[in-house]
Amino acid sequence: MKASAFLFPVLASAGLLLSACDGNKTTETTTTTTTAASADSAAHDHDAAGAGHAGMNHNAAGSGMLAVMNTMMQQMDAFKPEGNADHDFAHMMMAHHQGAVEMAALELKEGKDATLRAMAEKISADQQREIKALEAVATRLDGAPTNYQPQNQNDPFTSKMKASMDLMMKDMGTGSGNVDQDFAAMMIPHHQSAVAMAQAELTHGRDTKLKEMARQMIDAQQKEIQQLKDWQTKNGSKASTSAAAYECPMRCEGSQSSKPGKCPVCEMDLVKKA
Repeated sequence: MKASAFLFPVLASAGLLLSACDGNKTTETTTTTTTAASADSAAHDHDAAGAGHAGMNHNAAGSGMLAVMNTMMQQMDAFKPEGNADHDFAHMMMAHHQGAVEMAALELKEGKDATLRAMAEKISADQQREIKALEAVATRLDGAPTNYQPQNQNDPFTSKMKASMDLMMKDMGTGSGNVDQDFAAMMIPHHQSAVAMAQAELTHGRDTKLKEMARQMIDAQQKEIQQLKDWQTKNGSKASTSAAAYECPMRCEGSQSSKPGKCPVCEMDLVKKA
C-alpha cells in the first residue's frame, strides 16, 4: 500500500531506528535485511521530496520502547488516508493510541517504579477507551466527503499531521536500557505528538463530537506530560534525547526543537531559548 505523504519521514526514521549498523556483524537475518531495504526506499522517497531529518538519531538499537514505537509506525502506515480530516484523524489517532497502550504494557511488565506503573495503568485504560470511541466515529465517517489533500505536503492539515510525527521521532532519543527511564522519556514526545495531532483536528476538523474528544485528549495528555517531566526532575533523565535549543514564542506544548523551524501547533517561527 502506498504510504501517505505525511508518513514518509516517519517510515524512514522508524525503519532506520530498527536497522542500526553493527560493524562487527558479518551476517544479517532476512527480516533485518527486508526492514533496512524498506527503510532505504522510504528514505529515498522522502529525500526526493526535499525533506530531511538531520536532528534524528539513526543508530539506536531496535529493542524495548523503540521496538514498540516502530510497530506503531507500521500500523499508522497501514492506513490509507481518504482525504476527510475527521475520518483520517480518527484512524491515525487510533494507531497512535495503540502505541501508548503497548508502551504502557511494557512498563507494567518490566518497569519497577510505582509512580510510572500507576501512570501506565491509567494511560492504558484511558487510551483503550478512546480507541473504541474513535473507532465508532471513524466507522460513521467512512465515505465522508474529502476536504483536504493527503498527498500534498503543503496542505495545511497534511502539513500539521506530518509535523506531529516529525516532532515525536526527532525527540524520541536513543533509549537508556532502563524501562522506567525510557517509558518517561519516550511517552513525553509521544504525548506531545498526540497533542499536536489533536490541535490539527481542532483547527481543520468539522465533526463536533470528534473535536470535543480532541480537546479532552489535549487536556489529559498535557497533564500527563507534566507529570512525566516532574518524575524525570525527581529521578533524573538518563535517556539520550535531542537538545532543545529552540522553542515557540507562545510556549505551545511540544514545540521545543533542536533546530530552527515552525511550531507544529500555532505555526509561528521557533526562537532561540534564552
